[in-house]
Amino acid sequence: MTRNEKSEVIAKLESEFKNAQAIVVCDYRGLSVKKLEALRNAAREQNVKVQVVKNTLAKIALKNVEKEGMDLKDTNIYVWGEDQLSVTKVVAKFEETNQDLFKIKTAHIEGEVASVEKVKALSKMPSRDELIAMLLQVWNAPIQNFTIGLNALKEKKEQSA
Repeated sequence: MTRNEKSEVIAKLESEFKNAQAIVVCDYRGLSVKKLEALRNAAREQNVKVQVVKNTLAKIALKNVEKEGMDLKDTNIYVWGEDQLSVTKVVAKFEETNQDLFKIKTAHIEGEVASVEKVKALSKMPSRDELIAMLLQVWNAPIQNFTIGLNALKEKKEQSA
């Protein structure tokens, strides 16, 4: 890789990492190409980006966007996106199905280095759409119960008449 190619990769990563709310670093050693493609497809559906990058280039890009502190060693795959819940859900779900070969190592979430436990805890939280659905269900329940009660009252009146 030439110096110009490296600087292009760093510039691209900087622009991507700057807007990312979550960056998760995982060990993918031993994963087949087919399984890596499955990870990429799952990530693409959630608008999450996945890329294997040399650690030195990633360190430079992370330092330039002031997201330092992660321990980057060995073989790493970087997963990032603007929605931290989507990123954590993609990574945690993939780790569950590929426990032997895929491990979450570290992450940078909300401006600080996060542990594996925090990544897994965030992955279990409901997404924005799920929260909106729950809220609508709560708002709809009194109206729904009121109409069921009115309908029951109407049927009772019709039976007595």
